[in-house]
Amino acid sequence: MKRTAIDLADGRELIYFDEGDDAVRDQPDRRDLPPPPPASQLRYDPLTDEWVAVAVHRQTRIFLPPANECPLDPSVGDRLTEIPAPDYDVVVFENRFPSLSGRVADEPGAITPFTSVRPGLGRCEVVCFTSDHNASFASLPPRRVRTVLDALADRTEVLGELPGVEQVFCFENRGVEIGVTLHHPHGQIYAYPFVTPRTRALLAAARRHAEQTGGGNLYADVLAAERAAGERVVAENEHWTAFVPAAARWPFEVHVAPRRVVPDIPALSDSERDAFGPLYLDLLRRFDGLFDMPMPYISAWHQAPVRIDRELGHLHLQLFSIRRAKDKLKYLAGSESGMGVFINDIAPERAAELLRAA
Repeated sequence: MKRTAIDLADGRELIYFDEGDDAVRDQPDRRDLPPPPPASQLRYDPLTDEWVAVAVHRQTRIFLPPANECPLDPSVGDRLTEIPAPDYDVVVFENRFPSLSGRVADEPGAITPFTSVRPGLGRCEVVCFTSDHNASFASLPPRRVRTVLDALADRTEVLGELPGVEQVFCFENRGVEIGVTLHHPHGQIYAYPFVTPRTRALLAAARRHAEQTGGGNLYADVLAAERAAGERVVAENEHWTAFVPAAARWPFEVHVAPRRVVPDIPALSDSERDAFGPLYLDLLRRFDGLFDMPMPYISAWHQAPVRIDRELGHLHLQLFSIRRAKDKLKYLAGSESGMGVFINDIAPERAAELLRAA
């Protein structure tokens, strides 16, 4: 894989990840762009012990443009996009409308004695999986999945070394039902200046388990139990297992986990990276085959924090959809949104059975 970094017209960084060593990436960004916005605000909620990002500039971001105005397509002729090259394999660039960034202006003061405020320091990046606007991740060849995985490993390492960054989150949103604003197949990476609430909960449970078992890794033990039971396993190979969690929150939810305990994507071996693509592509095609239509989903990589509790983590991908039937979506209603208590309409065992048969 060849890695080439350039600067866009407004100073943001763009990186090409090419599968051929002969790729030439010397095309300049010919657009006239305003400076990127300053960092957002992070406001502390003392009632939940969580940080909330306030990024008002995101109100002006591009929303579902027509195909001939997609900013993630290659630049061709006078049609100039975020990617200056006329073609590409995988591209990563700083988000033009970031929730978090390193462009800190003024240090904000506290709103109340209980609500402190700080800059939204961090970084948000966009990952374009292919130059083909009409493709999907499921239509990529295994070699391209490996390139994407290598790019995510690169960005996880680099972003994790930025001052103040505590966690790196790689994910893909697919489908207007999920809330995507661009149809081009792409994902995102968030480099947070704190450990996220979801990860803190996972780490707390893992810490209790380690203390009770004399050092056992909770996720590894859960994975071993699921493999032994077999009822909720959808697919597996030498290095990876895809299974529906016994307490799945979403109608169709699958975890894809390496058998070996690793904290993050950079820690995966070459053989583990090669083995991921065929299994994951098969799983995505099963999702699309459930109702014979493109499945809206969120694909979220759970990685250990970059500075603390790394021994408690176990890398895994959480793939889930809000679609519960061909003509029905799962909405987060009162119990889920108000109290955080999920109510699943489909038994996890039945979901695994349907996915195996898809």
